[in-house]
Amino acid sequence: MNSQSSSPKDHGAQQLPLNFGHAASTARDDLIVSSPVDAAISLIDRWPDWPSPVVIMAGPTGSGKTHLANIWKERASALVINDLRSDDSTLHLAIDGPVLMEDIDREDFSETALFHLLNTVYQNNSHMLITSRTWPAAWPVNLPDLRSRLKAATVVEIGEPDDMLLAQVIEKLFSDRQIAIDPKIVSYLVHRMERSLAAAQVIVHKVDELALARRGKITRALVAEVLGQWDSAEQGEERG
Repeated sequence: MNSQSSSPKDHGAQQLPLNFGHAASTARDDLIVSSPVDAAISLIDRWPDWPSPVVIMAGPTGSGKTHLANIWKERASALVINDLRSDDSTLHLAIDGPVLMEDIDREDFSETALFHLLNTVYQNNSHMLITSRTWPAAWPVNLPDLRSRLKAATVVEIGEPDDMLLAQVIEKLFSDRQIAIDPKIVSYLVHRMERSLAAAQVIVHKVDELALARRGKITRALVAEVLGQWDSAEQGEERG
C-alpha cells in the first residue's frame, strides 16, 4: 500500500489534535482544522488570558477533548486530578498551580470537594480545565453554592463534526495506516456513517482489517459491508 502524500498546511490556522493510536501523527502540522472545535482551540491558545479561572470543555466522546486538554496540560504545567470523592485530598494541587480534571461526568464526585477545589482555584488566582460529555447543568449537583460556582465558569462546546471535519479525520486515519484512500469512498462514508469521530476511528479500523483479511483493495462494496455490520451491531445493542 502506498503512503498518502500530505498536503501543505496553514501553520497559522487553529487545528484539532487527534491521536487515534495507530501510529498516528500528532505533530502540529498534521492537526485538523474545522469550525466545530474553533472556540475550544481558541480558548486553549489564549491561556492564561481566560475569561474566567475555570473553563469547562463539553463535547461528545471522540471529539478531541482529551487531546486539547493534554495540550493545555503541557502548556500550563497543570497537575491532573483523578479523584474528587474526598473533601480535601486535592486542594494542595490547586494551591500549587493550574489543575486539570477530565471526564468529570463519568465519575462520582463529592460536591463539597468540587466546591472547595473551585474556591481554591479562585483564591490562588490559578486556573482549572474540566472536560465533560455534558454541560454542567446536567451534572447531579444539589449544593447551591456549587451550582453558583459552575454558572460562573466559562463553558466551551465542541460541536458534532461537520462533513469537512469527518472527511479530514477519515483521510488522516487512513493516512496514518499508510493507505491512500479514494476521495469518493471518503465521501460515501461521510454521508452514511454515524456522525462522530469515535465512530470514524472504529469504522476505519474495521475497513482496513477486512481489506487485509481478504488481501484486496478498499472498495465501496467493502465499505458498505462494514457499515452494514456496524448498523447491525448498533441495532443489536438497542434491542439488548
